[in-house]
Amino acid sequence: MKFTFVTLFPQIVEGYFSDSILKRAIADGKINIDFKNPRDYTTDKHNRVDAAMIGGGAGMLMTPQPLMDTLKDIKSKSPNAHIVFMTPVAKRFTQNDAKRLANKEHIVLVSGRYEGIDERVIELEADEVFSIGDFILTGGELASMVVCDAISRNVSGVLGNNASLEVESFEDSLLEAPSFTKPNIYENKAVISEYLKGNHSKITDLKRGLALCKTKFFRPDLYKKGIADEK
Repeated sequence: MKFTFVTLFPQIVEGYFSDSILKRAIADGKINIDFKNPRDYTTDKHNRVDAAMIGGGAGMLMTPQPLMDTLKDIKSKSPNAHIVFMTPVAKRFTQNDAKRLANKEHIVLVSGRYEGIDERVIELEADEVFSIGDFILTGGELASMVVCDAISRNVSGVLGNNASLEVESFEDSLLEAPSFTKPNIYENKAVISEYLKGNHSKITDLKRGLALCKTKFFRPDLYKKGIADEK
């Protein structure tokens, strides 16, 4: 699976893929990462990619031409590329989105800068638009990396053990149950005793109950959805 980051600052993104699971996934050919910088496509004689907002407003916007030409170039070589824009004024990205998008062959993640992107580019080119939360970042690169990471984990073969995906948070609309490792007692805090008894059926039931409790406390919105889905 291929990811293309459209960004004015590729160096911000590159380092994230130089270690750990995603580095191995790239080495094994499970995912491929490349970069396109709209500054390389600008026709402005001063090499600018931003301009003041029409109608007034603080800050600058990324202008249409460099981004449009960048995306046209990508699509001319990859007609099935799925174009995703990151912006706080969009639907929230979820685990279900990550699983669904893991089936695409090529995802293009467009990162805004300054005060954002000229809306016409989004209207003309976006296949999907996502937000990662109700807050503002200085640029879309972090959001693009979050989305890429979440999708990549659901690409077959990226994780050493695909079964680990089945018990993670947000599966069945629940947060993941508490997990522990050795030692059994640490600073007078013990592992839940049932976990130590080896009865996997009971452990599964207990983890389900703990996941429900955790979700009800931290994410009542997810808890209500999970209960509704069971009915």
